[in-house]
Amino acid sequence: MEISAAGRLEVRITTADVGKRVSVRSLIEHGLLGEKFTDTVGVLTSWDNGVLRITKKSGDSVRVAESALVAGKVVPSAPARRRGPAASYEELARVTARAWRPVESERIGDWELRAADGFTRRANSVLPLGDPGMPLDDALTAVRGWYAARGLPAYVQTATGAEGTQELLCAELERRGWVREVTAELWVGPLAPVADLGGEPSGVVLARQADEAWLARYQRKGVSEVALRVLGSGPSVWFATVPDGTGAPGGTNAAPAAIGRCVVDGRWAGFAAVEVDPARRRQGLATAVMAALARRALDEGASAAWLQVEDDNAGARALYERMGFAAHHAYHHYRAPEGEGAP
Repeated sequence: MEISAAGRLEVRITTADVGKRVSVRSLIEHGLLGEKFTDTVGVLTSWDNGVLRITKKSGDSVRVAESALVAGKVVPSAPARRRGPAASYEELARVTARAWRPVESERIGDWELRAADGFTRRANSVLPLGDPGMPLDDALTAVRGWYAARGLPAYVQTATGAEGTQELLCAELERRGWVREVTAELWVGPLAPVADLGGEPSGVVLARQADEAWLARYQRKGVSEVALRVLGSGPSVWFATVPDGTGAPGGTNAAPAAIGRCVVDGRWAGFAAVEVDPARRRQGLATAVMAALARRALDEGASAAWLQVEDDNAGARALYERMGFAAHHAYHHYRAPEGEGAP
């Protein structure tokens, strides 16, 4: 907190600091047992009618009464990264988008509207990387109409927690009744340590296309032709399979013991769909799959890695942390409100 020359805490933020990252301390209890305070760090997304709204890295918003403020200051827009590859949010947003392409897209200014017959929110949501070129309400109306014409719900994908992310847009969407349905994190890490984890290559088969065996293990059942197009999209796509042990790959339609997908794009390798037969977990198969894919990505010139992980997937988070990954930012999907008259 900011401390004056006289040793007192001071509030050194004003309404002019909306949009900046701040750290505030506020009084939450005042009674016989003394005073209790809480500290909040995040982007100041509004300051109206005596109430501050601060969006934290997770995307959750905190409301703080101006009368409860004890101290506050503007802080750097993003903390210095202590490990892993340096990258901006915009660079990662574009890389991850190229790794999971829709079958149809259209632009509204710097917003990309994406559709793929409903296969995953990532391929059926707006990626807003800048100005839509029109007032926000008009842009959201156009978005809703575009998705309605395709029989799809309207989603906007946003991010929080890093320099250049979209806390202000999140606040504006929530103000208009858009509902945050999904939150996950994008993690990054160096690629070479992942390649070293698997030891000597053994049992992992790499291919350019997802065959029937690979799809049998993939958690999304009933994969359509549209889904196959999305899975196969990206600059350089690789699919990994660990056979189930009953025969050579392609010799059986039984689901493999483990699978994975990797997209190589310049210095980046993106991992996804790393899945293991529940009966074969804790045998190092996920590590073996990622190591084999990482070695292939290194051969193609990549040096950094990224992946996406759900907040509640404790097992995957622990695995990726051991591999050297760390969270870069959180991303969210906001769904348009239902009902007439909503923008």
